[in-house]
Amino acid sequence: MPLSDITVIEFAGLGPVPFAGMILAGLGADVIRIDRPGGSPIPDPMAGAVGRGKRSIAIDLKSTEAAAIVSRLVAGADAILEGFRPGVMERLGVGPDVCLAANPRLVYGRMTGWGSEGPYSDMAGHDINYVGLSGALHAIGDADRIAPPLNLVGDNGGGAMYLVAGVLAALHDRERSGGVVVHAAMVDGAASLMSPFYEMAANGLWKDRRDANLLDGHAPFYTTYETSDGGHMAAGPLEPGFYRAMLEGLGLDEADLPSQYDRSRWPELREAIGEAFARKTRTEWEQVFAGTDACVTPVLAISEAPLHPHNAARHVFEGPPDHPLPAPAPRIGGRPSPTLRPDPEPGADTVTILSDLGYAPERIDDLRRSGTIG
Repeated sequence: MPLSDITVIEFAGLGPVPFAGMILAGLGADVIRIDRPGGSPIPDPMAGAVGRGKRSIAIDLKSTEAAAIVSRLVAGADAILEGFRPGVMERLGVGPDVCLAANPRLVYGRMTGWGSEGPYSDMAGHDINYVGLSGALHAIGDADRIAPPLNLVGDNGGGAMYLVAGVLAALHDRERSGGVVVHAAMVDGAASLMSPFYEMAANGLWKDRRDANLLDGHAPFYTTYETSDGGHMAAGPLEPGFYRAMLEGLGLDEADLPSQYDRSRWPELREAIGEAFARKTRTEWEQVFAGTDACVTPVLAISEAPLHPHNAARHVFEGPPDHPLPAPAPRIGGRPSPTLRPDPEPGADTVTILSDLGYAPERIDDLRRSGTIG
């Protein structure tokens, strides 16, 4: 895999950092997660998914000998991922200055919510807060109700993916520029994801309210429709040719309907399309539109998506039927996605990792007895 020669040190936490570590592990990196002895005091229901592909060493970062162990880890690593509030790593004695001194070629990835400066930089927050400040949250939902888009826009998209992009870019550049600190903030990334919509708004092509635009569910040909059995179909035929294919599948005559882009008559068009979809079940409509260019597909539940023939053929998910998880992405060179190792118990690889760092068995026992490691 492309990153098979890369070692990443991940400081355990919640949100985008473990997600970023999972992405890098899926690309072949040796990701060593530093856990707290005894496990995290905050149960993370997502840990099993984002912990895959990693090894774990348990270190009490507040102990007097923790910084020395981390320094040894850092000396042989290529990158660090951490998601603490600004100043926490410095107080623990493993901030960028210390780590870059131990390894001048290190890429130090810092993930924050609000960024390391600005009036909000020291405030607590979660995905919904960062997405709210970026302008993205206001644009998502029905006309009378905002709908939080899970943790996809702030944590995973605006956070983890931008952190991964920055770390990979810095790894590529370090032969020329040396080690560097990569700053990624969820509010920055969420705003960046909104770039096309800010452009449309500036050009008068996007109204600053929900359910009023082409891509926010307002258009009758870019939304979802309920079927006769209570299921839903996603319809997205924006282009006229694809739109005609949808109407043909629905048994509707374009000549009997309002023009596709006549916004004043979209309510009529939505009603006609909705009535057509309500005549068949979701499975029946999937059979009608399979293999066509109508851009009409079923809306699958989490329990259904891993079983869909397309996802199964592409091995989009891995794991047993009772616990499927998305396989690593993206795929490199047409090779199948690797199978990620299960999430390790906190500290499962402590002895092996310390032994690789040159710690003698007696010294490891001393560290365990002192509570420095677990």
